[in-house]
This record gives sequence, C-alpha cells and structure tokens, in this order.
Amino acid sequence: MRRLAADPEVIRIGNCSGFYGDRLSAMREMLEGGDIDVLTGDYLAELTMLILGRDRMKDASLGYAKTFVTQIRDCLGLALDKGVRIVVNAGGLNPAGLAEKVREIAAELALDAKVAHVEGDDLLPRASELGLGAPLTANAYLGAWGIVECLGGRDGQNAAADIVVTGRVTDASVIVGPAAAHFGWTRTDYDALAGAVVAGHIIECGTQATGGNYAFFTEIADMGRPGFPIAEIRRDGSSVITKHDGTGGAVTVDTVEAQLMYEIQGARYAGPDVTARLDSVRLTQDGPDRVLVSGVTGEAPPPQLKVSLNTLGGFRNEMEFILTGLDIEAKADLAREQLESWLPVRPAELEWTLARLDRPDAETEEQASALLRCVVRDPDPKKVGRAFSGTAVELALASYPGCSFTTPPGNGSPYGVYTAGYVDASEVAHVAVRPDGSRVEIAQAEQTRSLEAVAEPELPQPFPSAQTRRAPLGAIALARSGDKGGDANIGVWVRTDEAWRWLAHTLTVDKLKELLPETAGLTVTRHVLPNLRAVNFLVAGLLGKGVAYQARFDPQAKGLGEWLRSRHIDIPVELLS
Repeated sequence: MRRLAADPEVIRIGNCSGFYGDRLSAMREMLEGGDIDVLTGDYLAELTMLILGRDRMKDASLGYAKTFVTQIRDCLGLALDKGVRIVVNAGGLNPAGLAEKVREIAAELALDAKVAHVEGDDLLPRASELGLGAPLTANAYLGAWGIVECLGGRDGQNAAADIVVTGRVTDASVIVGPAAAHFGWTRTDYDALAGAVVAGHIIECGTQATGGNYAFFTEIADMGRPGFPIAEIRRDGSSVITKHDGTGGAVTVDTVEAQLMYEIQGARYAGPDVTARLDSVRLTQDGPDRVLVSGVTGEAPPPQLKVSLNTLGGFRNEMEFILTGLDIEAKADLAREQLESWLPVRPAELEWTLARLDRPDAETEEQASALLRCVVRDPDPKKVGRAFSGTAVELALASYPGCSFTTPPGNGSPYGVYTAGYVDASEVAHVAVRPDGSRVEIAQAEQTRSLEAVAEPELPQPFPSAQTRRAPLGAIALARSGDKGGDANIGVWVRTDEAWRWLAHTLTVDKLKELLPETAGLTVTRHVLPNLRAVNFLVAGLLGKGVAYQARFDPQAKGLGEWLRSRHIDIPVELLS
C-alpha cells in the first residue's frame, strides 16, 4: 500500500494560500522551509466565485485562480523533487481547465507530473431544474472523497496524483482528503474525519492561525512575516498545529482558537462528509509553536449539500463628501437635500452614511473632517452612472462651505449577490478524474443525520465580585469575526476559568446589542462553547446580501470583533489585575 507520508501514523499537511490573492511566494516558502508531505491551498471565498464567474463570462477557458498557475510554474519542479503532493481548490469554476493548464506547464518544463482533478460541483446548467433560480454561478460544496480517489484511493492501490485540483469543495476538504487517503479511513470514521475537518478549518486560512488578524498581536515578538501553518494529523484525527522553524508569527492556543472561531455558526460544524462537534474540541499548548487539537467527535453528515449561488444584483456607485470644521450635521443635511432634489432620476436604492471622524479644535485639517457617503444601486447602469456622480460634483460650488470629495465622478459597476442554496446530495455528481483520465463517480454518504441545534450547555457559576471597573471588553477578551453570506459571526473567548465564569453570564445577546447598536434590530443567536471558554454570536442580515453588495463599510465584518473589544463594560477588578 503506497502511503502519502513516510510515517504511517502522522501526515504533515501545510497550507500556502488562504484566499485568491494571498502571498504569492508562500508555495516556495513552504516547500523550502522544512519537511511536509502535502501542500494545500484555499483560493475560493464567496466573493471569489463571483470574480471567477465574471472571468468565465469573458473567456470560457478561464474560471480558475490564475495566481496558482504562477505558483506552480515556479514550484512544480521543487515539489516533485521533494515528493510533496499539492492539493488545491484553485480550479474554481473550471477544474478541468486548470488541470490541463498544469499539464501544459509540466510539459514546457520537461517534468513528469501526474495531474488529477475533481469535478461535479458546478450545478449551473441544472440550476433552474434544481430550484436554484438563474444565478451566474451555482456550485455545490463537495467533500473529500474525490480527492482521496485522486490520491490513490483509500487502499492506496491506484496511481496517485502529484497535483490535485478541485472546484468548490469545502475549505477543509483539501486537508481531509490527503489524511483520509493516508490512513485509509472509512466513510464512517466520523471522529477521525471530524478531527481532520477541525485541523483543516484551522489551517485553511493561512496565517490567520499563526498570528494574522489576532487580537493580542502585540504579544507576538515577530509579526513581520508570519509563517504559514502546518497540521500534523494523526491516525485518530487529532493533530498538532505548527509552522516551519524560523518563520514569523506564533502558534499558540489563542492564535489557533482565533482561527477556529472564524466564520462558524453553532456547535455543529456541518460538511458533506461529517459534522464536527466544535463543542468537543480541546486545545493544549504542546511546546513552542505547537498546539495539540484533540477530543473532536463527529456525526453523520446532513442529507443535503450547501450550494454557493452568485447572481448579478445590478449596478452600484458611490460618492463621498468631505465635511470639515463646524456645523457638520447641517452641512450633511444640505448635501443630502441638494443631491436628492437635483438627481434627474432616482435610483432604486439610495443610502447615506455620515462617519463622524472629526474632532473639535483639531490640529490637522484631516482630523477636523467627517465623511458623508452616498451609495446608490439600480438594475439600470445609467441611473447610477454619470447621472448620479456628475450631479454630485455639480454641488461643488453651490453647497456647504468647503465642499469637496474623496471620489471622482464615474460610471457605476456591477455588484453581486451571494445566497446559499441546498440540494439533496443525490442530485450532485461528484467525480474524480484520475491522472490517466479515467473517471470515478464518488458515492454519496449512506448515513446522514439532519442538523439540529445543540442545547445550550450548563453554564459555570457566576464570578463573584463586589467591585468592577469600566474598561474595554478587549482588556481581557479576544475576538474574531467574519462573514457568512449576509450574516456575520463574532467569536469571543477568554483565557482563564475565572474570566469564563464572568463572560458566560455577562456577554448575552442583549448585552451584545447594547454594545453594538448596529445589531439592535437584527436577529442575534448565541452559541456557548465551554471547552474553548467561548461564545459565538451569529448576527443575521448585518451584511445585507453578502460581501459584494457592500451593505456597510466593512462588508466582510472583519473588524466587527475588534469594535466589540473596544467597547467599554463593567469588568471585575480581579480579572483586570
């Protein structure tokens, strides 16, 4: 039986990409920096599928991540020399096209590379039939078993690919596939699979596991160039998260938890192969830059697959006014009144936002200024084009004193709308295309389990304190936030059992809405994860119709957790000391 790693009990899987546009040199850094068995990369965010869909509209031969082509041209020989297999979802909307491109590069470089790909996720030709409407892209989230087949199968008897490219698989699947192939896991080894899913979730966003976007970043000595993460996955599904020696950043329980809390919902983390129970995860420091992830339990996957749907929502434009000095509110009122009355035709959507960045008696003009933003959307590009932006500029000599803009007048641009759909897994043809061109249909899971919310666990006893002090929540709490379509999540956790006793009872849904008034009118759900000393909030509808819709100035909710940490709250003085 041919294994993917020399050690039958451990497989070292690295990551070199967390998004389309991540550090271009990362693939070479990971291959040269130390020993790994498999190198993976995640290139597909919700917004990326829209970008690739527009690429495919212009050229049917495209639809994949072109940065991966640059990386593989530079690193293919090195990967083959070191015996490192590469598994990525960079195929996007055209995995077959990317696989052929990699073969062309191998031929140009006179290298013998076995290339395979996974397809079947693209449901666009059948979208209407499946009740998914008429989107620009429609891609089901496939699991890991097509990747397993491309890597030689669970028994390792078939020719294993050196390079596997996929379309829309789940982010963790590129990690789960190599682990399942190496250890020969079965479809019902749920605990092992769930452990690999958690390891995959931790490393799939690259340096977010090694100090990137980390709340207590000032504690890390070297943040100049964080190294990319590695998961040393074991036969039972437990893993150690680490990085190459000599690279920047850090791997600690908190940096790992920061990524674990990113873009999750409840205690059940569902995928097409297994549902991982996040409330079972335990994190333990296992030495410098080594964190043990253990205790993960898994359940049968749900009977339906999630589908990423992107549509063109219309056209969007914006103009931003600079308001300086005194009477900011009155200046904003005048600009709004004038522009709305001067527009020759009103767009379908017109939104105003006043950002009071100004301060009194400011020492610089910039510090004395506020920003007034007007965003318009309409199905007709003419209504949001020069008819809008040109009219705004016409106010320059006829409006408030000091009228100026940060944006030049221009035409509108198309924007996308992301939604999630669901289809029965039996409706999706999951196909592995081996290096020899043979095609293998991947069977759907025989056992499934419908998703149910996990009952809130018993909370610890409240922390007794007679004295509190007003301070930022971030004085003792860490947070990480992100987007899920039009929803946002905020994961908040603390470092000690005493702080957890306080947080679990204090940071309720009502308290969150009080601290973050923009969430007050929205549905907010709290999920408690005691093993991680964490609470996770799902804020429904905060991001409108998804990142491309740009409903707020932080369209992916990246800074939402940091805003929460900056808010002041009464904290027991014992915890602050």
